[in-house]
Amino acid sequence: MIICLVGFKGFSQSLPTVTSKVDTTNIKIGEQIHFTVFVDVDSTAHVIFPEGQTFSPLEMVEALKTDTLKKLDKVSLQKIYALTQFDSGAYTLPRQRILINDKPYFTDSVQIAVASVHVDTLAQKMYDIKGLMEVQKSHKDLWKTLLWVLLGLLVVGGLLYWFVFRKKPMTEAEKEALLPPYDRAMLELKRLESSKYLIQSEYKEYYSELTDIVRSYLEEDVHISAMESTTDQLIDKIELLKDAGELKLDSDTIHQFKRILETADLVKFAKSRPENSVAEQDRKSIEHIVTRTKEALPEPTEEELQQKEEYLEELARKQQRKKWLVTGAIALGVLLISTGAITAYYGPKLVWDSVTGHPTKKLLDGEWITSTYGYPPITVSTPKVLIRQDVKIPAQAKAQIKDMQTFRYQEPKVPFTIAVTSTEFTQPVDPDFDKTNEQLLKHLEENGAKNIVTKKEEYSTMAGVKGLKTYGSGKFILPGSNELVKGKYIILSFGGKGFQQQILLTWMDGDPYAEQIVERILVSVDVKTDV
Repeated sequence: MIICLVGFKGFSQSLPTVTSKVDTTNIKIGEQIHFTVFVDVDSTAHVIFPEGQTFSPLEMVEALKTDTLKKLDKVSLQKIYALTQFDSGAYTLPRQRILINDKPYFTDSVQIAVASVHVDTLAQKMYDIKGLMEVQKSHKDLWKTLLWVLLGLLVVGGLLYWFVFRKKPMTEAEKEALLPPYDRAMLELKRLESSKYLIQSEYKEYYSELTDIVRSYLEEDVHISAMESTTDQLIDKIELLKDAGELKLDSDTIHQFKRILETADLVKFAKSRPENSVAEQDRKSIEHIVTRTKEALPEPTEEELQQKEEYLEELARKQQRKKWLVTGAIALGVLLISTGAITAYYGPKLVWDSVTGHPTKKLLDGEWITSTYGYPPITVSTPKVLIRQDVKIPAQAKAQIKDMQTFRYQEPKVPFTIAVTSTEFTQPVDPDFDKTNEQLLKHLEENGAKNIVTKKEEYSTMAGVKGLKTYGSGKFILPGSNELVKGKYIILSFGGKGFQQQILLTWMDGDPYAEQIVERILVSVDVKTDV
C-alpha cells in the first residue's frame, strides 16, 4: 500500500494540469468577461502565465495577481484576466500557452458572442471628440524613497549633533582645567587641606602633592621649568628672574620657599616625619608664596595680550577644524557602509551600472509600452515607443508588395535595436521567410556587421502562433564609432496567405540587461494569423 501511494505521488508531480473557464460567453460591447486559468503543479515547478495582448481578437483590460493555494507538496495557481471587445460579433478566445518548466501547456479556446448596444442618436446629444490629454508620469513610489532618504539624513544629523556639535556639559575636572593657574593652584591647596594624608601619617604623599601644586603653578604662570628641576635648580631660576626684574619677590619669601622644598625632599627621600602642625603650616606658607608670586609678576604688555588672543583664536580654529574632520569622517563612514551594504546585497556590477547609468539597464528599469504596430498588426511590449520609418518599396518589388510598414528603435550608445515590419502582398501567396531573412542580414552587413552566423528553429508565441526563429551572432558597429563589438540577433518571422510579419532584435553579447529585455519582448509578441 505504501509503495502505491508513493508511486501515485510521483506520477502526480510529473503531470501538471491546466484548465480554464470564463464567467460568461455572451456580453455587450465594452462589457468584460473574466477568463480564469487554473494550474496544478508540483511546488518546485516554474510557471509562466500569458502576458500582454495574447487574447486577440479580445483585448486584455487587466491581469489580476496570481492566487496560490498550497496542498502538501503541490500548488494550485489561479490567474484571472479581464477581457473585453468593442465590436459586435462572434469571436474566438484563442488557446493560451502556459509554460511549466519551459514546457508549453495550452488552455481550450472559447467562443464569445458580443452583442451590439442600441444607441438612439436622435435623442442623445452628440459631442465632439476630446483632444489628447497628457498624463503625468506616476510617482507613487517616490514617497518611499524620500522617506528613506529623510530617515537616513535624520540619523546622520542626529549622530553629528550628539557626537560633534552638541555642547556637552563639562565635568568638574574639565571646569577646573579651564581655571586660571592661580585659581586652580589655590583650589588644589584647599583640597589638600581637607585630605586625610596627615591623619593617616602619609607625609610623603602630602608633601609630593604640595610641591607638585606649586611647581605646576610656577611652570604655567611664571614660565619656568619647575617640574623636572631639583630644589637648588628651581631656586636658582627664581633668583635669576628676580635679578632680571621679571619677578619682584623678596628674599624672605624665596628663603621660605627653599626651606619648604628641602623639608619635602627629606620627607620623600630620607623618610623624615615632621609634626602635623609643621606640615599644615608649610601648606599655608605655600598659599602665601603662590599669592606673593602672582603679585610679583609684571602686568602683561599689550603685545602679550594680543599674542594670547591670537593663540586662543587659533585654538578655536583648530577645534572647529577638528569638528569638521570628525563630521567628514562620519559622513564618509556612512557613505562607505551604505555603499558596502548595497554592493553586498545587489552585487558590485549592478550598483556600478545603476550609478553610471548603463544604457540597457535604464531601458530595462524604465516604463515599458505595449502597443500594436502596422498592418497586419504586431503587438509587442518594448522599453521605448517604436518610431515609424520611411520605407520605399523597390520598383522591382512593387508588383509583389502592396504595402510595407516598419517601426524601429535604436539605442544611441550601444548596439541595441528593435524593429518590426508588416508587409502585405498583392497576391494571396505564402511568404518566403528565407529570402526575406537573407535580405535583412544583407542590410545588417551593409551597415557594418561582419562574421554573421545563422541558426534556425521553429518558434511559437504565447498564443500558440507558429513562426520561424532565425538567430545567431556576429560583430556589430558600436554607435558613434567604427569599433566592432560581438553581438547577437534574433529575427522572428510570421505570416500567411498574402502577408508577412517580422521582428528584428540586435544586442551586445554579454549584456545581461539586454538579454532580459529580449526575453521580455519575446514573451509579449502577439501577431494575427490572417489579414
